[in-house]
Amino acid sequence: MSTSGKINAVDLIVRKREKGELSSLEITSLVNGYTLGDIPDYQMAAFLMAAFLNGMNEAEMVALTEAMLHSGSVLDLSDIPGKKVDKHSTGGVGDKVSIPLAAIVAACGVGVPMISGRGLGHTGGTLDKLESIPGFSTQMDIGAYRRQLADIGVVMIGQTAEIAPADKKLYALRDVTGTVEFIPFIAASILSKKIAEGIDALVLDVKCGSGAFMQNEADARQLAETLVQIGERFDKPTVALLTDMDQPLGRRVGNWPEIAESVQCLRGDGPEDLMEVTLALAAEMLLAGGVAESLEEGQELSSQCIDDGRAMEKFVRLVESQGGDPDAVRNPETMDEQAHTADIRAPENSAGTVARIDARIVGRAMITLGAGRTTKEDDVDPLAGITLLVKQGERVPSSGVIARIHASSEDRFAATEELVTSAFEFAETVSDPGSRLIDRYSNGHWVNP
Repeated sequence: MSTSGKINAVDLIVRKREKGELSSLEITSLVNGYTLGDIPDYQMAAFLMAAFLNGMNEAEMVALTEAMLHSGSVLDLSDIPGKKVDKHSTGGVGDKVSIPLAAIVAACGVGVPMISGRGLGHTGGTLDKLESIPGFSTQMDIGAYRRQLADIGVVMIGQTAEIAPADKKLYALRDVTGTVEFIPFIAASILSKKIAEGIDALVLDVKCGSGAFMQNEADARQLAETLVQIGERFDKPTVALLTDMDQPLGRRVGNWPEIAESVQCLRGDGPEDLMEVTLALAAEMLLAGGVAESLEEGQELSSQCIDDGRAMEKFVRLVESQGGDPDAVRNPETMDEQAHTADIRAPENSAGTVARIDARIVGRAMITLGAGRTTKEDDVDPLAGITLLVKQGERVPSSGVIARIHASSEDRFAATEELVTSAFEFAETVSDPGSRLIDRYSNGHWVNP
């Protein structure tokens, strides 16, 4: 801080560059200055990189979370009956779980106030996926947010001017400055907006593997522990599931393609790995929300509301409430038919079984195709996506077609085809891919789910 009381961003950047520590007041001043526009992108980008390279201690991390949380309004939803529980994923390729999950949990009677983000790095964003539904708006003021939550029990929006505005700006800047995969930034980003949205409890899906930000399992465990510990410091019961993201989740990756697969999930016929993760997280949310007395009961209640159609009805109502076209989600094939497509075949002389699909390469292919961003100003193609026609452990069909790409135009097909092909590995025989659920962290302990 300068003698005049005005923040000197250069001093703070240099101190962090030299591996020094910033005080809570200095971090708060830096975050507030950036949020108000007094500190430009280039200075905040320099700070992000200095912190990324030299680290932040626990006190700095808590201060960053606190500053981002209080950069806007912290909502009190206690006048709306029942517990409000949200879920957050650290991101992965094909991870559309939030979309069916919110509808399932709300249909079971737990309020879900969900504030999500856009595509970050090689992973997709829930907002981009939702906005691929014609007419769907993820922008909503706080009054409308509260009314919809009270009315239908679920609301899914983006960060607003009122809720964690610092995170909204920093989220976009991290995406284009190579500072995404850093535990203090990830933890502060997630928890600032989740706590600000008025939740009573939080369930986390922390992913590891090639398609996750934390590719190394040890790093993912550290992130899970950090998130749970900070969440509990803010008096929010928090639990984390550690899940596998070495392979894409489900069979469809993209924006609209993942909405279509979410509808499959809500109808009970989604891919096995997607259903497994969705139901496990739903059970955690129902337990935290007091609707289920055990995880087993939570899974049973979730399956029942899918089987009897309540989950799909809740999703349709969510879409209608936020201006989306309900017919598009009732009949997703009508949107699929609008896309240009191209089939991708296995290389000649490939062995007959898919041994692995590298999720990170598939994520890069999505950006090439137009479903993701290389700069924070980029638009995304709502129809862009990849359908994996075979997955790990499955035989290559006689036609040799292993995947199909979709987009609004064919302009980027050639570059995308090469990437998608390179993501596949083949072998004569392949072991069972196994469960996506690796571990569970709660109350300071890891317990295998």
